Amino acid sequence: MTETILANAVLVLPDDCFRGQIRLEGGRIADIAEGSGVPAGAIDCGGDLVMPGLIELHTDNLERHIEPRPKVNWPHAAAIIAHDAELASVGITTVFDALRVGSVVSNAKANYGEYARALADEILGLRAEGALRISHFLHLRAEVCSETLIDELAKFGPEDRIGIVSLMDHTPGERQFRDIGQLEKYVCGKHGISAAEFEDHVARQKALTARLGQAHEQAAVQAARRYGAVLASHDDTETAHVLRSAEHGAHFAEFPTTVEAARACHEHGIKVMMGAPNLIRGGSHSGNVAAQVLAEAGLLDIVSSDYVPSSLLSAGLMLGDLWGDMARGIATVTAAPAEATGLADRGHLQPGARADVIRVARIGTAGAVRGVWVQGRRAA
Repeated sequence: MTETILANAVLVLPDDCFRGQIRLEGGRIADIAEGSGVPAGAIDCGGDLVMPGLIELHTDNLERHIEPRPKVNWPHAAAIIAHDAELASVGITTVFDALRVGSVVSNAKANYGEYARALADEILGLRAEGALRISHFLHLRAEVCSETLIDELAKFGPEDRIGIVSLMDHTPGERQFRDIGQLEKYVCGKHGISAAEFEDHVARQKALTARLGQAHEQAAVQAARRYGAVLASHDDTETAHVLRSAEHGAHFAEFPTTVEAARACHEHGIKVMMGAPNLIRGGSHSGNVAAQVLAEAGLLDIVSSDYVPSSLLSAGLMLGDLWGDMARGIATVTAAPAEATGLADRGHLQPGARADVIRVARIGTAGAVRGVWVQGRRAA
């Protein structure tokens, strides 16, 4: 049975940090002890941080590997394996791969076709073959402003490792893009459409939500229950949005766009998740509330790397420095996301927990990953 001892490290526990050593054996954390000694055969960490593996709840990173350039479709097995390796290299040991369900099939120019079921089969197939380094679950992003959501949800079941279903509403003028001007910049810049085509897009999408939005929202809530997945809201902007999320039983809120919404989430027992790029850049790229504002107000619980995998570790360290409490900062990228998704076996350093552990060297305010172990085996 393989044993690994990481010694002379600063161990980041759920509520404390101290110099000590940790022993990994049989895929679990076998023992934790204080002290700076280095037993024979142990890895001398030289004062580096040793913490739980990072847990990513919402990442668009796989999309970048699948389509590295507009209209360039990369071989999926190679893309998934590269995505997996990239996440391992930055300390992420558990990921919920975000896949959109709900498509627009009546307008080919929308570039919003169905893909989730086929890609999920490829991810799960590679996992079953042992080809992936880290632990993968699925996160279905249920787009209510679509034509096919109910049919696509029906293609998934409890056997598909779906951990999260999030309620997405990208209706023009709502939530993240309630500012139509911001939406126009985003859509026209991404898809290269004209102003007239954009106006047509807005009219089509608003009509779609008016016709199917309510039925789609209810179907997504019911599907989450059928899968055994937790429910998340997305881009809550007003207290009314949060009240609806609470009625549906949402566990956490992805990227609320205002202080009002974040505060309402806390009042209704819903954890708040923000993007690490927002925190690191000092603000939202789409003009919404800054993650640091929520952190300083005590309204930030969970962090997601969103579209930059390496940002997850940086954000945890940054929050540790901001709050003067490294254990609390690292918990936003380890224990808190584990708790929000019901993963009781990981996200914390304690005997008996899954041996997903990373070693990190501080370089100024940044962090460099020097080792990653998944179930006690070296993964990066």
